[in-house]
Amino acid sequence: MRFAKIEKSIHVVKAVLAICVVSMTAFVAGCGGGGGGSSSSSSGDNNGPSQQPIAANAPNTVAVTVGRGVANLINIPTVSVTICQPGTTNCTVVNNVLLDTGSFGVRIVNSALGSLASALPVQQATAGGQLAECTHFADGFTWGTTRTATVQISGEVASNIPIQVIGDLPDASIPSGGCVNGAAENTAQTLGANGIIGIGVAPIDCGAACSVQANVAQFSNYYACNGTNCVRTLAEREKQVANPVPNFPADNNGVIVQMAPISASGQASATGTVVFGIGTQSNNGQEQGITIYTTDASGDLVNSKFNGATTNTFMDSGSNGYFFQDGSMPLCTGNLASFYCPGTTQQRTVTLVGANGVTGDVPLNVANTQNLLSAGSNFAFNDLGGQIGSLSAFDLGLPFFFGRHVYYGMDKRPSGQAPFVAFSL
Repeated sequence: MRFAKIEKSIHVVKAVLAICVVSMTAFVAGCGGGGGGSSSSSSGDNNGPSQQPIAANAPNTVAVTVGRGVANLINIPTVSVTICQPGTTNCTVVNNVLLDTGSFGVRIVNSALGSLASALPVQQATAGGQLAECTHFADGFTWGTTRTATVQISGEVASNIPIQVIGDLPDASIPSGGCVNGAAENTAQTLGANGIIGIGVAPIDCGAACSVQANVAQFSNYYACNGTNCVRTLAEREKQVANPVPNFPADNNGVIVQMAPISASGQASATGTVVFGIGTQSNNGQEQGITIYTTDASGDLVNSKFNGATTNTFMDSGSNGYFFQDGSMPLCTGNLASFYCPGTTQQRTVTLVGANGVTGDVPLNVANTQNLLSAGSNFAFNDLGGQIGSLSAFDLGLPFFFGRHVYYGMDKRPSGQAPFVAFSL
């Protein structure tokens, strides 16, 4: 899922690949990303990588589930998150929260919090009024206040961090300038989950684009609200929606997303484990054979290659397919027109190029979307692909994660580690 994020440059809303989802009951075309390498046909009988996740039975682990979820959407990995009023035992467990390595920060739908929502302290804008955020997606946006909460995931706790409460402000307050981008996704049904937990490499969701006054008028996605009057405003770094992982007391230098391998024809459900920390516990050491690619501040590999062209590539569990531009592969028709429907399963290769100069080829299979969905009972697929409109990028969405252990090293600069991604080919 891609939306407002910290940037090396001033562009705050870049590829904005948000929940590119397909409903099993009412097919909705999704979005995607684009990349570099070679292409060929494949028989489609290769299930891909075969690594298994470890059991989610340690305090620094949490179980991942891919299934029907709250809205019958395919390839939506979810976890359970506990949200608490800071300094109290007033807490709510929120299930079906989208696990998103392509964004940063915790965002929970207002209705999923129940009475706890009103108990969470609202942050105040420096210029006065409630601080709210408009989060842009490719197909829509979310709108809601930023509040302070304690976030617990299994045995890991991030105390007193800013989160976004989605949908807790009236529609009349939604700013017409700079916010509205497609449909509002302020409910669990329209969002496709009860919230989002962004655990990508960045510590906060916007950075200098929102915290430097000169950038605010054009780039800030934060607003100061007085009643229904909301205007763009500066949001200091400490007030921006925060990635919980860097705020854990320990196990705060990264995460490992481990998804079980699945059949090339799809499965009704899938499971996995998120392990917090890298090299901090006996269960999260760096495995032999992994390749480490340092990234930009957003976790992107900006010099990757696909079909001879340079492209920005990223590994995004919040996107439900591979998304890239390939004019040689036929698209589906009707409501699936943004997805690929080749006559036989096709293989493509994107060449990853890290900021550290490390390169590696990633082969991937793309099957006929119409055929995959024809059974109507499967919700996990490792070979679903589509195009991404005008975006020049390659999005390695959830299909990439099945059968792999994918590492995300948190950005600890200027005094610590550079952000990175890693996995075994």
